[in-house]
Amino acid sequence: MLSVERRIYDNSVRHQEKAAIIDAVSGAVVTYAELWRQIESAATWYRRQGLVAGDRVLLSASKDTLFIPAYFGLHMAGMTAVPIDPETNTDRLKLIMELSAPKLCIGTLRNASGIEIRSFNDIDFTDMDTSFGFPEGESISDILFTTGTTGLAKGVALTADNEAAAADNINTFIGNGPEDVELIALPISHSFGLGRLRCVLASGGTVVLLAGFASMKKFYKSLEDYKVTGFGMVPASWAYISKMSGDRLGQYASTLRYIEMGSAPLPLEEKQHLMRLLPDTRICMHYGLTEASRSAFIEFHSDKAHIDTAGKAAPNVEIAIFSPDGEKQESDTDGEVCVKGAHVCDSYWGQTEEYFRKDFFGEWFRTGDWGSMSKDGWLSLKGRNKEMINVGGKKVNPLEVEQKLLQIEGITDCACVASPDPVFGEVVKACIVASEAISDASIKEGLSKELENYKQPAIIERVREIPRTSSGKIQRLKLKERVLNNGDN
Repeated sequence: MLSVERRIYDNSVRHQEKAAIIDAVSGAVVTYAELWRQIESAATWYRRQGLVAGDRVLLSASKDTLFIPAYFGLHMAGMTAVPIDPETNTDRLKLIMELSAPKLCIGTLRNASGIEIRSFNDIDFTDMDTSFGFPEGESISDILFTTGTTGLAKGVALTADNEAAAADNINTFIGNGPEDVELIALPISHSFGLGRLRCVLASGGTVVLLAGFASMKKFYKSLEDYKVTGFGMVPASWAYISKMSGDRLGQYASTLRYIEMGSAPLPLEEKQHLMRLLPDTRICMHYGLTEASRSAFIEFHSDKAHIDTAGKAAPNVEIAIFSPDGEKQESDTDGEVCVKGAHVCDSYWGQTEEYFRKDFFGEWFRTGDWGSMSKDGWLSLKGRNKEMINVGGKKVNPLEVEQKLLQIEGITDCACVASPDPVFGEVVKACIVASEAISDASIKEGLSKELENYKQPAIIERVREIPRTSSGKIQRLKLKERVLNNGDN
């Protein structure tokens, strides 16, 4: 399988003067020929520092254009990149440092006190050795640390083949090609944003780097100035875009060829809203994990009859539903969602093979998500297995309750978790961000016609905000810990 790096090299030969990277703020352009020279120079520089194949290097994944050759240069030198958010908190940074034991740290880290860190500008991008081979299939290219929404973060080890396979699968479904100009405003420290970077450069397109979605003026200016054909976003990004600019995105319906969404659920009304705004745009939403990137896809327009599902298995991916004891389930039967394909991760860094294999049923990776699959392959997700609430033996999907809560006027955000109960074992607790004008009684009344009795929140707690990861996922573990500490009953 051709590595992502080999494909970038091929693009540098075929399209030497084509723009590979554009800095949306400065307007600086890096051609494919320049990018490849920088990649080989970065690989040379790492070797000059005394690093050897297999060494780990911590990279602050900022939107600095130099991050990109620094990242791919590590792979060319046979080393492993550990990309992290520049704003990583002290405890998480300490954990990542202990587990990955990097030989070098590069970039800007807000909480880097006591850590020796080099700048991207320290890399000599002029000294170039061209004797490097392309990454071997089973060599570990990246260690990506999960966000730890239900437990401690794991270091997901991704090989060169894993990343090449994922890029193939994604590009095949979305249809990316050299004609595309993609705005990347997502964090590139996480699987989604970093995956978009690999996909665009592997297919010969142009990447436009933007710091984030905070400035709508810069976002829309970038869409116009660079004739952007697509971008990726999480539901939280769309909620912000919609809140700050209304339906303005619809003005770009004729130029936006695709959008990729993922990382968290999107309410049905918002899917329909996007479809109305962008009637000819491929609006693709993925389902996947850091361990198995983009395992399923749905395209809102062509799959509108199944818009309430997570779609079907991505190209070159298999999905099946298994019982807790490892038996493959029949169609339309609930169980654990499991996936198989060349994109599935190689190992958990620093963990034994035995520990890693606990997440498998034979060759099938256990996602930890609960769901079902129709006879014709449409995947329906019920929630994280560990997050399902067991009310007297009946399973409650917190996502279902949350969707109903968000339909009540006055509730702006919410999350549901299990709370211990002496009679039922567990009951539903709803943590809500809501106007004081709406009473708990009216909330329960509003849900009474929408949900069965056992699914309705027995406890409602008002909070200032719902803890979320940077990609918008609810951190239910923090809410569960709060439940236990508060002694709910």
